[in-house]
Amino acid sequence: MLSHMMIGTNDIVASQKFYDAVLAVLGAGEAMKHVNATGQTRLFYIHDGSTFCITEPINGEPATVSNGSTIGFACESPEQLQRLHEVAIANGGTSIEGAPGPRDSDIGVMHLCYFLDPDGHKVCGLHRPS
Repeated sequence: MLSHMMIGTNDIVASQKFYDAVLAVLGAGEAMKHVNATGQTRLFYIHDGSTFCITEPINGEPATVSNGSTIGFACESPEQLQRLHEVAIANGGTSIEGAPGPRDSDIGVMHLCYFLDPDGHKVCGLHRPS
């Protein structure tokens, strides 16, 4: 259903350092960098048919986070989810909503981790056992 997700940043260098490390855990390579015609830098991470993008806002206003929104990345195992969380925290992220691990839900047990990126965007790692 989705083709891509793009979020704004106020520090493209810090965002690239953070997401290069975090998304490498999931198998994504370094970002493709593009500077658009009006001078904003954009980073594109393309992996397994998905694209995650980070941009300096094109309207010149500061980037802000969206209250109530979460960016979710699929993890292949509980171990990969744990590693995702560890790398995020080691690279400037902030752990939120408890320790990574299993959570009971109406659809069964899921493994989750939550953290904020350096700009304050809420990110979730999710593994659903088969």
